[in-house]
Amino acid sequence: MAVGHKLVVEVIGARNLLPKDGHGTSSPYVILDFHGQRRKTMTRIRDLNPAWNETLEFHVLKTSEVFGDMLELDVFHDKNVGPTTRNNFLGRVRLNSGQFVKKGEEALIYYPLEKKYLFSWIQGEIGLKIYFLDDVVPPPAPPVEEVKPNVAAAAPAEPPPPASDAPAAEAETPETPDKPNEELPPPPPLIKPFQVYIMAIVRKLIVEVIDARDLLPKDGHGASSPYVILDFHGQRRKTRTVIRDLNPAWNETLEFNVGKTSEVFGDMLELDVFHDKNIGPTTRNNFLGRVRLNSGQFVKKGEEALIYYPLEKKNLFSWIQGEIGLKIYFFDDVVPPPAPPPPTEPSPPAEEVKPDVAAAAPAEPPPPPASDAPAAEAVKTETPPVPAEETPAPQSDGEKPNEEPPPPPPSETPVPPPVENPTAEADLNPRATQEESSNPVHSTPEMEPIPPTDRNPDQVMASVSSGFMPEVKANSIHAPQPISRVSSVSSFMSDQSDRSTIERSSFDLVEKMHYLFVRVVKARYLPTGGNPVVKIAVSGSHVISKPARKTAFFDWDQTFAFNRDSPDSSSILEVSVWDPMRAYSSGPTFDVAGHDFLGGICFDVGEIPLRDPPDSPLAPQWYRLEGGGAHRGDLMLATWIGTQADESFPEAWKTETAGNPSSKSKVYQSPKLWYLRSTIIESQDISMVMPLKESSFQVKVQLGFQVQKTKPVITSTGVPMWNEDLIFVAAEPFTEHNLIFFLIENRPPKGQVIVGVARTSLTSIERRVDDRNVVSRWFTLEDPNEEKRVYKGRIHLRLCFDGGYHVMDEGAHVCSDYRPTARQLWKPPIGTVELGIIGCKNLLPMKTIKCKGFTDAYAVAKYGNKWVRTRTISDSLDPKWNEQYTWRVYDPSTVLTIGVFDSWEVFESDGSKESVRPDFRIGKVRIRISTLATGKVYRSMFPLLLLSQAGLKKMGEIELAVRFARATPTIDFLHVYSQPLLPMMHHLKPLGMVQQETLRAIAVKIVSGHMSRSEPPLRREVVTYILDADSHTFSMRKVRANWYRIINVIAGVIDMFKWVDDTRAWKNPTATILVHALLVMLVWFPDLIIPTLAFYVFVVGAWNYRFRSKSSLPHFDTKISLAESVDRDELDEEFDSMPCTRPNEMVRARYDKLRMLGARVQTVLGDFATQGERMQALVTWRDPRATGIFVGLCLLVAFILYLVPSKMVAMAFGFYYLRHPIFRDRMPSPALNFFRRLPSLSDRIL
Repeated sequence: MAVGHKLVVEVIGARNLLPKDGHGTSSPYVILDFHGQRRKTMTRIRDLNPAWNETLEFHVLKTSEVFGDMLELDVFHDKNVGPTTRNNFLGRVRLNSGQFVKKGEEALIYYPLEKKYLFSWIQGEIGLKIYFLDDVVPPPAPPVEEVKPNVAAAAPAEPPPPASDAPAAEAETPETPDKPNEELPPPPPLIKPFQVYIMAIVRKLIVEVIDARDLLPKDGHGASSPYVILDFHGQRRKTRTVIRDLNPAWNETLEFNVGKTSEVFGDMLELDVFHDKNIGPTTRNNFLGRVRLNSGQFVKKGEEALIYYPLEKKNLFSWIQGEIGLKIYFFDDVVPPPAPPPPTEPSPPAEEVKPDVAAAAPAEPPPPPASDAPAAEAVKTETPPVPAEETPAPQSDGEKPNEEPPPPPPSETPVPPPVENPTAEADLNPRATQEESSNPVHSTPEMEPIPPTDRNPDQVMASVSSGFMPEVKANSIHAPQPISRVSSVSSFMSDQSDRSTIERSSFDLVEKMHYLFVRVVKARYLPTGGNPVVKIAVSGSHVISKPARKTAFFDWDQTFAFNRDSPDSSSILEVSVWDPMRAYSSGPTFDVAGHDFLGGICFDVGEIPLRDPPDSPLAPQWYRLEGGGAHRGDLMLATWIGTQADESFPEAWKTETAGNPSSKSKVYQSPKLWYLRSTIIESQDISMVMPLKESSFQVKVQLGFQVQKTKPVITSTGVPMWNEDLIFVAAEPFTEHNLIFFLIENRPPKGQVIVGVARTSLTSIERRVDDRNVVSRWFTLEDPNEEKRVYKGRIHLRLCFDGGYHVMDEGAHVCSDYRPTARQLWKPPIGTVELGIIGCKNLLPMKTIKCKGFTDAYAVAKYGNKWVRTRTISDSLDPKWNEQYTWRVYDPSTVLTIGVFDSWEVFESDGSKESVRPDFRIGKVRIRISTLATGKVYRSMFPLLLLSQAGLKKMGEIELAVRFARATPTIDFLHVYSQPLLPMMHHLKPLGMVQQETLRAIAVKIVSGHMSRSEPPLRREVVTYILDADSHTFSMRKVRANWYRIINVIAGVIDMFKWVDDTRAWKNPTATILVHALLVMLVWFPDLIIPTLAFYVFVVGAWNYRFRSKSSLPHFDTKISLAESVDRDELDEEFDSMPCTRPNEMVRARYDKLRMLGARVQTVLGDFATQGERMQALVTWRDPRATGIFVGLCLLVAFILYLVPSKMVAMAFGFYYLRHPIFRDRMPSPALNFFRRLPSLSDRIL
């Protein structure tokens, strides 16, 4: 087998290309030239952001032969697709092969397109992955009989095709003639007997065009013949034409190849409906409407639903109507592997050809240098199978292959010289060593080879070299040099820029916390057969790693983070390796813990480099262990100084968390909740054991722990009908797989008897997003007591998942998300909210262990379906988290909730019995998004208040930083305030308040159960506290607080009536005279009434603008909550469980108090009813004389208003009402006396 090389160029896609076809688009393709070879991609039709995702290969014998060659890449617009300008050049890229890397080091880079001439207009960029790949070339097949002796010598090497600048020219592969004196093409690669083919998965976007409704007529006869054209990801599909139908039904499935979902995320699906001009007469414009959908709202297979999208206009003056029904989803299509070619029978070799073929063989190339020896040896010892991605894809019909035949391989593979020191060469190539260790299947186990003693330790460190890569930003971070364990003098000086105090970080809302990171990867050449551990000592902290896993190396792959902000930070980092299995040792390296010292390394902390994202991660290096028993042992590790923004920080062992594995920062996702609507219609063929005249039937439905029943229906025909809806809450992925229906017959002597049982799988239930009726089905009832299936009747059901609702798991007034369950109905986000959880201060001790108070605090924040949990800071009353999180905001009228808790997980990890205790509540903070200004950072302290049976208590303070960033234009953002708060189905088929609270309690139980199964778990008491699961419980304190809120709201109206009464009493004569003037103006100019009121409201709002809150955010108000003046008995009643567990005397006292309050409410309600009944008595003739007086006065007022102008009457009434008190009587007015004498129905109540 010969080893060649390939230059692999993956043409991913391009962005923001120049339009060339005269219609605002282009149809680009790419031509690549390298080392005398030309390749060409396919053409993307009408796409300014094309995605090719093609892999092109260029064959080279040695990398050194093409070093310095240029890869030329040209992008053109295809003239054959559509009209174009004279110049179809879209840009070029020229790259030197010296900056190409090998396989495994490549990255996606977007290169800007360059001009060909000075005055060219070029824009956009193209994304490429370029790397060298070692290619194993199989030996040539044995010659056939027809080969003449002089074939190899007479066949000249075919020169490569010259590179041409014509854009439309394509490289063609020369055809192979059948003449015997021509050179044969290289044979196909050999197929191994046990070659494994990998099933390829292709992702497709499926669009099911179902039908359309109420289209516009276009043929002049009141009809249209519509068809649909869809464009997505550079691909176009078209449906058939439905003849003369304004409500056409296509029922066609169209497919689009998309590769990966991330490649088309954000692309638009454009759908246009046209009238077919070829069928009948039409107007000049045959456009019927369009729909533009973002691919971010498409779902995967199984979540799709039929949605009717309204057709939109193309321009402002278009007249469009109707809607189109679509089902859109992603589908993973499994492509079967290509069939293996039939085996070829070897032809018998001809004896007379042997001497000539041997003479005609090419000369043996010179052996490679010594530096290439390891690679050649690896190829000789083991030949890996050909990966699946290297198999060339089959060509489509009509297309010419893009690749040229590879050069003929040499006849013999040069044998490399023997390797005298394989260990040293492995050290010189650490990447190869790392790859071998990461693939234990193909690596050969070593029997602990002993390295040479005269090796330079500097050769063990891996060198980091970085070439020029555009758009890849990385600091030149060098690994620290280990210092001697005897002396602390450093022998290595790192760059000053690495230790600069100016750092970059995305955590801009919180304070930076510096940590010393130590990542221990693996070790080799240790004189032990056990599982050694690594001990790290710095700044007074001593940490022991987990025991090593024994593979080809001693593997740990563990990261440690030591806090650098402490004042006792040490300047020496000690890393040592110990063998716990050799406890019997008693030498000088034996420690008190029973571990045998194998070696160690010391670092000067001042020389450790500083790293802050987006810097690239620091690569681990091999370091020589000093001292102990491992004189030749090596330890691979990496150490750097970073912040909490480091990607290794969440999973690292931290000193402040006491090593608790459950104290890591985590992000959780709530399960996807659906409303499952089960409509029980009827049942038939019921076999009754005891025939009765009338039987009572009802249906019980069970989904997990949820059980609901229909109303009992009495029937004498054996065909009960219910037509009743039962709604359940289901969580996806579905933990409960079946929905069970029980048909129950109520028999008076025996009670309830189960007649039959029916089951259905949740995955078979249809999903809908609107109020359309789904198809009902009949289900067979079976005997629940029989093992065999016995027919007991059938039941008629209509089942569906309602995706148009938002499943409430929070209170309606503190909800963090109002989006419907169906992703297809989601609107784009309007912005993002960033939360920085800085820390707490002055926390109280929450638990006492061994006569010492502890607080292990952590914070939980929830917004939408995303939950975040900070790490647990152990034994600290002033914990500092400094963690930052981001959420997408879809509605500004939502609330972000943050809670602080005390954890018992430290004791749970220790196996203590006290771990069963729940996590204590410390406090909670709510932040409403609509109160945040755009782009402003709010950083303030919030008190943590806890209301318990003992009263209100301040547990401490939490410091938060919040910022809201708007992502949409101002008009779109303000338009959200005019949209309904809840989704469409809440208005089309609203749920009752009692039913919604019941479903909310079920949703809270499902979410808490889902979160408790995570790792680390988010406990049930934490979830219920954040979701306010107990907010609907009765509380006398809340009743009184809500009453005061009502009084506060109507206080403005009361003040207005008081001001009118003061004006009428002439307490301020100047104001009264001005009111008279205003009355005259408004009466004679009534058109000024509404503008005057609007201007008055504006003045009030502008005046209150001066008193707005500028810096602090609103939080819990103890005065409004009446939490400071609440009675202890009321608090005990508020926190009492259901049913009540208090003594009978206390319950009796509470009941009497509630009766007194009920009597007051009863009186107030009676007064309201009395006033309403008196209004009705004016015309109902309950009191004939009173009704006669009122009707006569109405007739008199009518005649007066007919004769006198209304302005004069209004002015006279106003002046009479505002008359001076000396002209008034102190007694009540006659009209009020007349109203109070009217009868009510209160005298008829028993």
